[in-house]
Amino acid sequence: MQLHPNVQAIQDALDAAGARDAAGGPCQVRVLTEPVHTAAAAAAAVGVEVAQIANSLIFEAGGDPLLVLTSGAHRVDTAKVAALLGTGKVKRATAEFVREHTGQVIGGVSPLGHPKPVRTLVDVDLAQFGEVWAAGGIPQAVFPITYDELVRITAGTPAEVA
Repeated sequence: MQLHPNVQAIQDALDAAGARDAAGGPCQVRVLTEPVHTAAAAAAAVGVEVAQIANSLIFEAGGDPLLVLTSGAHRVDTAKVAALLGTGKVKRATAEFVREHTGQVIGGVSPLGHPKPVRTLVDVDLAQFGEVWAAGGIPQAVFPITYDELVRITAGTPAEVA
């Protein structure tokens, strides 16, 4: 089966980064039969807690993209994130802004595989889980990874974002 180009790009990026899952094996993108547009749907599809889903949310911070990987059980506190970054305002990005900076659509934005590196914050609450799940470039693709690997492959900064 030929993978969607976004899924293939994410798998290639995972392979290039040497990303490992909780069992120590290479991270593998899984394409589900149905799109999972919410953390709850993704958690149900892969059989984990909602809090184990690493939502990839793109924000606009001073005109630049900011990726916040947050637990599916949280809402990002944009005022807290803006204070953390020392920027005036952090706001949800438009669909066009997301596509321009990630090459992916909202609901399928992966933590990696973007045209250029995107500054990334990683929710520290994800660290409590041995395995978390992230989007694989399209709304029906996901992959398992550990928190430490997620921070490493994204060059992300651990942060309290909720």
